[in-house]
Amino acid sequence: MRIALVAALVMTSGIATADEGQWQPYQMPSIADKLSERGIDIPAEKLADLTSYPMNAVVGLGYCTASFVSPQGLVVTNHHCAFKAIQYNTKKEHNYLEQGFLATSMDKEPTAGPNERLYITEAVTDVTAQINQGLSQDPLSRYEDIQNHSKELIKSCEADANYRCNVRSFHNGLEYYLIKQLMIRDVRLVYAPPESVGAYGGDIDNYEYPRHSGDFAFLRAYVGKDGQPAAYSDDNIPYKPKSYLKINADGVKAGDGVFVAGYPGSTSRYNLTSELKFASDWLYPTQAKRYQLQIDTIEAMGQKDADIAIKYAGNMASMANRMKKLNGLLAGFKATDIVGIKQSREDNFLAWLKQNPKLNQNLIAELEVLLAEQQQAFQSNYYFTNAQSSTLLTAANSLYRLAKEKQKPDAEREQGYQERDLAMLSSRLKRIDSSFDVKVDKTLWLQDLNAYLGQSNRVAALDKMLSVNSKDVDLAAKLDGLYSLTTLTDQAQRLAWMNADVNAFETSADPFIRLAVALYDTNMAQEKTEKILDGKLSTARPDYMAAVIEYYKANNWPVYPDANGTLRISYGMVDGYQSRDALYKQPFTRLDGIVAKHTGVEPYNAPKKLLDAINEQRFGNHLVKSVYQDPRGWICKLFSCLDKPEEFNSVPVNFLSSVDTTGGNSGSPVFNGKGELVGLNFDSTYEAITKDWFFNPTITRAVHVDIRYILWMMDEVDHAENIIQELDLVRN
Repeated sequence: MRIALVAALVMTSGIATADEGQWQPYQMPSIADKLSERGIDIPAEKLADLTSYPMNAVVGLGYCTASFVSPQGLVVTNHHCAFKAIQYNTKKEHNYLEQGFLATSMDKEPTAGPNERLYITEAVTDVTAQINQGLSQDPLSRYEDIQNHSKELIKSCEADANYRCNVRSFHNGLEYYLIKQLMIRDVRLVYAPPESVGAYGGDIDNYEYPRHSGDFAFLRAYVGKDGQPAAYSDDNIPYKPKSYLKINADGVKAGDGVFVAGYPGSTSRYNLTSELKFASDWLYPTQAKRYQLQIDTIEAMGQKDADIAIKYAGNMASMANRMKKLNGLLAGFKATDIVGIKQSREDNFLAWLKQNPKLNQNLIAELEVLLAEQQQAFQSNYYFTNAQSSTLLTAANSLYRLAKEKQKPDAEREQGYQERDLAMLSSRLKRIDSSFDVKVDKTLWLQDLNAYLGQSNRVAALDKMLSVNSKDVDLAAKLDGLYSLTTLTDQAQRLAWMNADVNAFETSADPFIRLAVALYDTNMAQEKTEKILDGKLSTARPDYMAAVIEYYKANNWPVYPDANGTLRISYGMVDGYQSRDALYKQPFTRLDGIVAKHTGVEPYNAPKKLLDAINEQRFGNHLVKSVYQDPRGWICKLFSCLDKPEEFNSVPVNFLSSVDTTGGNSGSPVFNGKGELVGLNFDSTYEAITKDWFFNPTITRAVHVDIRYILWMMDEVDHAENIIQELDLVRN
């Protein structure tokens, strides 16, 4: 019977319409029929309403997604999204990365760090007309007009200092939306399993399946006693969200409709074939080479020094993830002719364009000229940009730029250096201490400088400051001198520079400050060139997208914007897939797999208390007998159901679905058809990595941690009863 069930699931994957689309919430009523087909019963109009359940419980972290799950501001997200918060509180005497952390009461919840924020999207407003009003035809002036219009809208939106607002471009500048978000500034760490649970399988299992990762953690939002967002204070109280998610303790089964809500970072599905070729032929291989060198370097240094391993744990996790994704993209381009697929679609678009003579027939040709210019500029500047990668030089560059910008009225300053940005800049400068080591920073910078010196696009100001034209100069020794003479390693000194004027910078003897001053004109010239090109693209891209959207609609294809870090909804079903190695990947994994993989050596070093709970079969009320639908349902229409499906008899750990996700969706709540929380998104399968460029419904699967595993860990392993009591648990 198992074979029949698997075959049925495979067949339904092929029959079903593609679950493609990272939809803006307001678009949900337009796809209500697709949601209904998937068994998603919550009204589409409700999903379009950011002020009501469940959308007002979904929050952003700025780089991941999370959601409120209690009336006391409790937030659940991925372990890897809370990684820096865990790292921030990790010391030699209490290594929370290794041991895990559980606050048994609210007064024991430590700050997640000065940079941590929660962003609650309250309004998304179409401001395309306001942005495009009276734009200049001169490329640089046009770029500046767009920026100035954006800043005006943001300033008005942020009349209340508790809000953070941004204007985001959609469809490559065809549309603009003003995003208004309540910003919570006091975020604290509540509960996180050990890294050996949260990242079980490590980089080996990353983007792979089957998975057995407990990738979850809990944070809490705090506010002032008046209920308004405030900086960290012992007097602050838990934030009371307008709503919080119900958690379905029975989870989901294969074939169930699900949807996710979150903040996907970036996709390139509407980009031209030439852009894909540039990425696959030059950009990705070049980036992968650099990342791998950095990973190997930090890993070697961390093995000799535990402090380095702790300080760079977050950086290592991010780089390893990026490295695996780059390799997956490159492998995916080889395994599937995505360039050919994109080119074929582009050719079909051009054929359609010729049948519509009223449209600009040179759309792509004109855009290609600008893209070639953009790619050439990126290649030319790549090594010079990396040559400024030192953490201290990055800080010095930002501080000197701030001093220069402060000479202007606030409204005329570059975004990132206005008064609204100073608190975040201060937090970044403070945060350096928790993830910085002079030896590591110097070594990584030297690698980037050597790569810069090994190519032809040299910058005289940088060469002069480093004295690299002198045959007698030992570059490593030169860097030793820079680090020994700077005061920027001291947090108080770094922060003091935020109030310094331009003259103080230009007369400073600090070597990193002097280098920042020397490189300023080159950096500004490079930035101006980029702005001019962006100004040109701000005309060419929207014209192209308008035609593409018309073409898509003519073919009845889904039309949604590429991901850009804003709130989106994706739908699909719980489903396995036929993998690249000709094996069918089951939609669920079980606890037994953790034991089977366990070697006692990282990354398969499950904690003893977890293994004991599995071996003693302490499943509690989290045991699941079957993860398949009632055999009298749709499967029986295809196969005999005289036999019962093979029983599951375990706790589901991870599961697959066909929802459309990408980076930034980490931590996104996975909902069942009623809008109840059933899991957390945390990864994609290896075959699906190329979905950032092309969505293939046959093999595109997202990987989620099952809510039943999270509850089992809290209940039977870590005994987090105080947190369980906060949750609103429901059963089918």
